[in-house]
Amino acid sequence: MAGPPRLPETMSEGECVFCAIGAGRAPAAFVHEDDEFVGIVDLRPVTTGHLLVLPRDHHADLASLPAEAGARMFGIAQRLAAALRRTDLRCEGINLFLADGRAAGQEILHVHLHVIPRHAEDGFVLSADWRVRDREELAKVAAKVKAAL
Repeated sequence: MAGPPRLPETMSEGECVFCAIGAGRAPAAFVHEDDEFVGIVDLRPVTTGHLLVLPRDHHADLASLPAEAGARMFGIAQRLAAALRRTDLRCEGINLFLADGRAAGQEILHVHLHVIPRHAEDGFVLSADWRVRDREELAKVAAKVKAAL
């Protein structure tokens, strides 16, 4: 039996793996590095070329990430998406995906943005109830969101 995955020797028990990657204490295949962010190849890619953009500093969710840093994270993702299109990797489209909270599918509680190259036969599907809603329902939702701003 293989047992649980082993931590890199330089990473401490309970440490956030993305913090360890950002600090150089855990391995990753880097595509972008600066003082504030890293871009890495996803260990469990949806498609070949699936990348992650993550802040070096720990921010569990999007709300805890400063707005300027969030804008910068999306800017880096935009540059990486353009780079993917220039490679010979299969990339007929791109999804940017950010799961914010466990209910949204966030598995590692360190905010990160997926840059996923897409093609017609890749099998990646987001399924939902896409039916059109009535205007009254939309107005009520809009009012709640505006009130919370």
